[in-house]
This record gives sequence, C-alpha cells and structure tokens, in this order.
Amino acid sequence: MKVAAVQFVSGGDIAENLASAKELISTAAGQGAQLIVLPEATAQSFASGRLDVNAEELDGDFATQLKTHAEELGVTVVAGMFRPADSVDKDGKSINRVYNTALITGPGVHLGYNKIHTYDAFNYRESDTVKPGNELVTFELDGVTIGVAICYDVRFPEQFKALARQGAEVIVVPTSWADGPEKRDQWRLLSATRALDSTAYVICAGQARPGGNDKAGEASGPTGIGHSVIVSPTAERLAEAGYEEEIIYADIDPELVTKTRKTLPVLEALS
Repeated sequence: MKVAAVQFVSGGDIAENLASAKELISTAAGQGAQLIVLPEATAQSFASGRLDVNAEELDGDFATQLKTHAEELGVTVVAGMFRPADSVDKDGKSINRVYNTALITGPGVHLGYNKIHTYDAFNYRESDTVKPGNELVTFELDGVTIGVAICYDVRFPEQFKALARQGAEVIVVPTSWADGPEKRDQWRLLSATRALDSTAYVICAGQARPGGNDKAGEASGPTGIGHSVIVSPTAERLAEAGYEEEIIYADIDPELVTKTRKTLPVLEALS
C-alpha cells in the first residue's frame, strides 16, 4: 500500500483550505497513494480566529466535499477539522468548545476521531476551547487496520500501544506541532519512539512551518514545524519532510509488522 503525508500551511479561510486540500489530495492520488494523510487543523488553522464559529459536523460542507473528492479518486483521506462540542463557563464567560477531529473519509468510510489528549502544556491550554475525546478509533483499508491519533497524543505511548492491541498495523497522526527550541528534536524522537512502542508504521502529516526555513527554530505557537515523517515498525525513517510545504510517500508492508511483532513482542501482556 502506498501512503502519502501532505504537508502544507492552512489558514483561516475554510473554503481556501478545502481547495488547497483537494488539489494536494489529487496530486498524491496521481502518484498512486491509496491512503493520504493531511495535517491537524486542515479546515482552519490555529491562531486564525475562533474555532467554534466555523466548526462543522461530519455532514457539513468541508467533510462531505472531501468525501466526494476522495470517492471520485478512489482514495482514503485523513484530515484535521473542528466539530461543535459543548459550552463551558470560564471566568464568567460562556465558551463554545469544539472537538479537534481527524476526519477519515473515502470509499466505504466516513467517520471522525476526536483528539483525546488536548495540548495543555508549554503555557497553552487547548482544553479551554477544545473538548477532549474519549474513544480510540481504527478503520480498515484493503485488509490493513489503521489507528488514528492527533499531534499531542504522540506523547502518550499507552494510546499507541492500545491501538496496536486493537489490531492497528498503521497509525496516522495529523499534527500542527509548535516550533521553538528543541521542539524539532522532541518531535523526531517521539514519532520514531511511538513506532517502536506500537511496532506499527506511523504516518505523521504536519502543518508546514509558517515562513518556512527562514523562521525555523523560532517559537511559533501551535501553527506547525513541518517535518512530516513516515516511520517503519523498526523506527526507520522511510520519508521525512523539511520545514516547507511538500508531500512525502512510502510503501507500507503489513508483513513487516507481523515479522516485527513476532521478533519484538512488546505488546504481549505480562504474565
């Protein structure tokens, strides 16, 4: 199975982001990719205005247009979006929170995974505006089980192990990883380590770094650092992007997962 991780910079206009996503999906499909993963916040970037104003359900325009596009191309797409969640009171104000959702759509599939671990770290509180999810999600594509995580989830090995124990041979991770001192090194380490923890392929599609190479290493907030990566079950980097917009590709071999789990049985329960 050929897979693609699409790295680009989304903005605050959902229609423009949707048009860009469609074009990039078409490019990846034209290169033979069957599974195409786009970044977290593809529909609307962080730091571009209130997320609740533009949040849509899975039957909304953004998700249904991507579904139609994916079906026409015969591919499965994973892309970040925001869905209405709840209202909470904070400091005397009512805040409409959203779910940070990875849309999974294409022929025979249309569902969402809600990010479980909200990014409450480094003086940022995603949970103020985003309601955490509470369910793991997997889906099937051509006989391969694929698990889903989002960005900050990558710091929690238990989630990746749990997905693998549910049969996931591939785990996709849409991201919008913050830039700053040591952040790239942390990202590269965590993405590879989660592949080792789960003995699964890990496909991370991130927002490109706004400003590209010229801004690399500067603190950015959660608006992207690039460095999308596809990692094998043995932590080999099969493909890795830089800071700029690009699409990376790799071939997935489920037999390698089987072989790795036989020789490195880290998922087996302790007796």
